[in-house]
Amino acid sequence: MNGRNMTGQPASTERTPQASAKTHPYPAWSPRFWHGMRFGDWMRLLVENRFRVHPYRWAMVVLISLITPFNTLMSRFQRLCFGHRIDATPIQPPLFIVGHWRSGTTFLHELLVLDERFTFPTTYQCFAPEHFLLTEWFLARYCGFLLPKQRPMDNVRTGWQRPQEDEFALLTMGVRTPYRRMAFPNHPAPDLEYLNMEGIPAPELEKWCRAMRTFVQTLTYRSAKRVILKSPTHTGRIALLSELFPGAQFIHITRDPYALFPSTQRLWKSLDAAQGCQVPRHQQLDQYVYDALLRMYDGFTKQRAQLDPAQIVDIRYEDLVADPLSVVEEIYRKLSLGDFARVRGALEAYLHREKSYQTNRHELTPEVRAEIRRRWHHYFEQYGYDTAAADRAQGNAAAMGCPERSQGGSLGARSRRA
Repeated sequence: MNGRNMTGQPASTERTPQASAKTHPYPAWSPRFWHGMRFGDWMRLLVENRFRVHPYRWAMVVLISLITPFNTLMSRFQRLCFGHRIDATPIQPPLFIVGHWRSGTTFLHELLVLDERFTFPTTYQCFAPEHFLLTEWFLARYCGFLLPKQRPMDNVRTGWQRPQEDEFALLTMGVRTPYRRMAFPNHPAPDLEYLNMEGIPAPELEKWCRAMRTFVQTLTYRSAKRVILKSPTHTGRIALLSELFPGAQFIHITRDPYALFPSTQRLWKSLDAAQGCQVPRHQQLDQYVYDALLRMYDGFTKQRAQLDPAQIVDIRYEDLVADPLSVVEEIYRKLSLGDFARVRGALEAYLHREKSYQTNRHELTPEVRAEIRRRWHHYFEQYGYDTAAADRAQGNAAAMGCPERSQGGSLGARSRRA
């Protein structure tokens, strides 16, 4: 049924699973990722979408348009001051965390970056990838009040210095990325070819690779450490990333598809509402979630054969939340990341601090569950979620409205996030 919900957003016309946890508000004064773009890139995004901005969002668009010239100026200044030194910086092979959205990539990223032998992109660095060397010392330190306390889609805390997904840096640098759909969520989803890197014109592919390499070089210049990156969108890019960064390693994480689907759906609803220049209707959201996984994992499966098996390790979200220390230690062993004992204490302290973290709860109708199984049956089979016992257990949990759960273990109850 058409109409509006209590927040003033148009109600979805699709039959979707229900999420029992509320969405956290994203204040009007909080920055959007478009605030970090250069003026020319921002104007191109508006022109490509024919300025089809909802009246409620014009104030945001005007403010972004006034701020983006600052980014253009500062990016040129940073290039003038540091360009030669950045270009001359050798890159240590990055460590990439890949896997579908809501599969536990954020949780794993936050665990791994506790090791001070590594560095990582922060929220501010992804927000201002082309001038953070000049501006981070001030804006990230004194403008934390602009951010909400928690992410819109879950209970994860925000902060300018917290680990962030590097795909947002590519977005603000003006290269093509599927995340551009958040700006105009009611339009057909753009740039899906960047989920498996197939059919991309050579000039655009070269521009993407140049931006990716420049961002990693800038991070390395900033800290002189090996970079840990995480982005679900990199899942179908592993061959290209391995070519772009020889010696790169990958951690691939999977999760029960019955949890992935509703959680990913909630993710896009939250981000579209917070970041969009339109009031989202979510009319094609189900189809987008289904198609994105298929395209992403089609690329991942094909490209994995091109990697040395020693470059990549697989883990399951369910195992990670059940016993984080053991899983991370095994990652260190398989990828030869160094002495795990040096970081064990930091991991234990982090898990103790996060012991009260609560995941969102989702309910799935039998019809939606059957559709997820039909659409994503290869994922079920490939990654060990294709058992009748698992189906019955998940079905019982969904019928009772139970939260997303780990498969046991005391530490699993302490920290469960996607």
